[in-house]
Amino acid sequence: MLAHAFCATTFGVDAHLIDVETNAVNGLPQYFLVGLPDRAISESRDRIEAAIRNSGFEMPRGRITVNLAPANLPKEGSSFDLPIALGLLAMSSQIDKDKLRDVLVLGELALDGALRPVKGVLPVTVEARKRGLAKIVVPKVNAREAAVVKGIDVFGFEHLAEVTDWLTGRSEKEPFHVDVDALFGQNPDISTLDYCDVKGQENVKRSVEVAAAGGHNVLMVGPPGSGKTMIARRISTILPPLTLEESLETTRINSVAGMLTNGTSLVVTRPFRAPHHTISDVALAGGGSVPRPGEISLAHNGVLFLDELPEFRRTALEVLRQPLEDGMVTLSRSRFTVSYPSRFMLVASMNPSPDGDWYDPDDPGSARPEQIQNYFSRVSGPLMDRIDIHVEVRKVNYEDVAQTAPAERSETIRERVIDARERQKRRFKKASNVFCNAQMNTRLVRVVCKIDEAGSHLLKKAMHHLGLSARAYDRILKVSRTIADLEKSEQIKAHHIAEAVQYRSLDRKIV
Repeated sequence: MLAHAFCATTFGVDAHLIDVETNAVNGLPQYFLVGLPDRAISESRDRIEAAIRNSGFEMPRGRITVNLAPANLPKEGSSFDLPIALGLLAMSSQIDKDKLRDVLVLGELALDGALRPVKGVLPVTVEARKRGLAKIVVPKVNAREAAVVKGIDVFGFEHLAEVTDWLTGRSEKEPFHVDVDALFGQNPDISTLDYCDVKGQENVKRSVEVAAAGGHNVLMVGPPGSGKTMIARRISTILPPLTLEESLETTRINSVAGMLTNGTSLVVTRPFRAPHHTISDVALAGGGSVPRPGEISLAHNGVLFLDELPEFRRTALEVLRQPLEDGMVTLSRSRFTVSYPSRFMLVASMNPSPDGDWYDPDDPGSARPEQIQNYFSRVSGPLMDRIDIHVEVRKVNYEDVAQTAPAERSETIRERVIDARERQKRRFKKASNVFCNAQMNTRLVRVVCKIDEAGSHLLKKAMHHLGLSARAYDRILKVSRTIADLEKSEQIKAHHIAEAVQYRSLDRKIV
């Protein structure tokens, strides 16, 4: 007798519907699992048999074949346990196979029949709704995550016996519901960090405000103890809140990566990822034998902070070049090609030299100019070109550290940033995949970032004297547009250009 159950597998951040076909014929007891399963699925036989028997059912006898269709698509993970078990029970007439016709099933089985949580539930639920399935069955822990998707009934269970009782009509269960608007409207406090804790460094805080307002990448260069990391870790407190669409995108990535904590249904705050400088290329970009999002994808719609930038492997840093331009990382391997969204704000910091300080002609023990040049050369020119804002961070003097007057709070800065982002949102409402100034392409820059004669003359002199590249020219115009937005100015003026040019400090002579 042949039975069908529906499951799904994830590839990248998308899900693919899988038809779990189970069939048995008379013969010696044998069990065949086909359809490109990975090791976790191949090892599921003993888990499933124990779960079936411990739930009060009989394991079917004979020559059993389980096919995961389409057969040419690789499948991975333990979420196939429950659909295979239900297919075996339906095949042996222990439950009605018609009950599985419009239900997608996910879940890992314990030996006693309990359901354990699985990853990738959100994209699977989206795919199930898209394919017209009316219901989805998941472990109870994953129910909140699945219920974020409207238009499909979500049922969460804790045990195989509960699922079979529901399918056979011996028990009733209401679909699980989540009030997405209420959940999203909670807008929880991002952290206890605040810019009012940062003493001095007003020019650096200004540059970070500009970066947050336009979604620009920023690099801070200064000696140890000058506050680079302290400032970087507070950037999340001034970024605008996630929109519902951004929240769903971010949650999908975390779901596929298995990063959602138990009971979490939505990621409602912007990610802040700060990998260590010893991170490998694969951990940063993603991939592996089983494709998994890397740090740059986990930072999607948030901040990727790279402390001590030159200490990262050169090959790892070069991985950033494509996603910084395209907002997407594509991984091509011999067995697969997968893409992950990776639109993030890069925040990096570094010392000016291996000794940690700038060149000082009055201090014979300070770093020599050639040491500083060699240290900066660890970061490639193309990558440096993709960073919109370069800012020098100087040591904080005693007067700034000892001041008792309260500094500006993050909440105040955030209001200005949100206002500037709203102006950009209205400006780009007809442009596809452009939500802030940093995401403009060259054609859009020419349309949006028009400058007057005074600004053009100033920019021409800067290009000539600093030897700026064409990419740096576009970056200056984008940053100028953001500075004008912060001032609520429709026109880009000469002083906006002048401030933006100051943020290309590493294009000048370093010492």
